[in-house]
Amino acid sequence: MSNQNISFQTIDWTRVPKTEHIGETGIAYWQTIQFQGLRIRIVEYSKGYIADHWCKKGHIVHCLEGDFTSEFIDGTKFYLTKGMSYVVSDELSSHRSVTINGVKVLIIDGDFLKLKAE
Repeated sequence: MSNQNISFQTIDWTRVPKTEHIGETGIAYWQTIQFQGLRIRIVEYSKGYIADHWCKKGHIVHCLEGDFTSEFIDGTKFYLTKGMSYVVSDELSSHRSVTINGVKVLIIDGDFLKLKAE
């Protein structure tokens, strides 16, 4: 867990370079800001995108534009549209993103989402 403070700063996303990540189908374009123990991304999934892996990492995901489905390995599906969010801690689901029409999301993850012992 990070004990570093983050001083006030603004993020001009137009200046953050995009990196390509190939899915099972389609492409994801990530713009990433990394702090110690915290990652903030704007991710655009192309039309027809299906993630190439099942993710167990915790996230806060907020849909900025478009729509997508968060699929779980057990077959459960959650449909999210602009203005909707989901949150999950590490290791509590195996999920992947799928979009027919394309979507733009804000994703925040980091040490604060690590699974806590009960």
